[in-house]
Amino acid sequence: MELIFLGTSAGVPTRHRNMTSMVLNLQQPNLSQMWLFDCGEGTQHQFLKTSHHPGKLDKIFITHLHGDHLFGLPGLLCSRSMQGNPSPLTIYGPKGIREFVETALRLSGSWTDYPLSIEEIGPGVVFDDGFFKVSAYPLNHPVECYGYRIDQHDKPGPLDAARLLADGIKAGPLFQQLKKGLTVEMPDGRRVNGQDYLGPSTPGISLAIFGDTAPCPAALELAKGVDVMVHETTLEQEMAEKANSRGHSSSVQAAQLAREAKVGKLIITHVSSRYDWHGCQRLLAECRSVFEPCELAEDFSVFPLV
Repeated sequence: MELIFLGTSAGVPTRHRNMTSMVLNLQQPNLSQMWLFDCGEGTQHQFLKTSHHPGKLDKIFITHLHGDHLFGLPGLLCSRSMQGNPSPLTIYGPKGIREFVETALRLSGSWTDYPLSIEEIGPGVVFDDGFFKVSAYPLNHPVECYGYRIDQHDKPGPLDAARLLADGIKAGPLFQQLKKGLTVEMPDGRRVNGQDYLGPSTPGISLAIFGDTAPCPAALELAKGVDVMVHETTLEQEMAEKANSRGHSSSVQAAQLAREAKVGKLIITHVSSRYDWHGCQRLLAECRSVFEPCELAEDFSVFPLV
């Protein structure tokens, strides 16, 4: 799995930073290939500068309806349709996301040639397919805004085929059921529990992707113990009061949350356009003074998750 940042600027684009958007490339066999989190203006252009294709998107998660997280969505949806991709796509977002998408398509005389589902969410689990669970947590912003926690379910341990054979259980289709930990009945009437023949399970990856937010109680629960936390750092610490008054966080506040939540790594993004490269490095240094395992996301940064 990997996380690819397509846009990392807050509010307006800069010469080097596009509007907020990031891709979670699951890279899992027999599963959807990519999920998109937020879709700021120009997201489809950013895709063109990568080796990835919007046609592989299976799900789009919108944190909130401010334009810098949303205005790229109609164009991406229409282009995906014009490219002839028939794969279904589901959009998750706060109340109003359905009206926004349907109105944009209707007024522009546009449509999608693939099945498009739109689910308006509230706090709690919004998706669980047995492989990944996605939960939404309400944040502190002037409009309804969510952060998403992605938990990969633990992967079953390897099946001890040698021990099965030694116990007189022949290889065959039943092995697949046993590998899932199921109990199966053998031709001789024996009942065999697959759990007894599985090695230790492999813990899944956990990831917290924040929308815009000032510090709030739900943030700790959202981020608690995750392997990777993606959080905005709109402004530097000396401007924390200004950031909070507009529903944003400072560099140090993001790092303090990462430390308190005991996350594995912090990735900071959504940086104000007031900061050039040197300013961004200052934000990064402020974060690292509180929480050392911190990285600054730039457009097209790729962070492996496994």
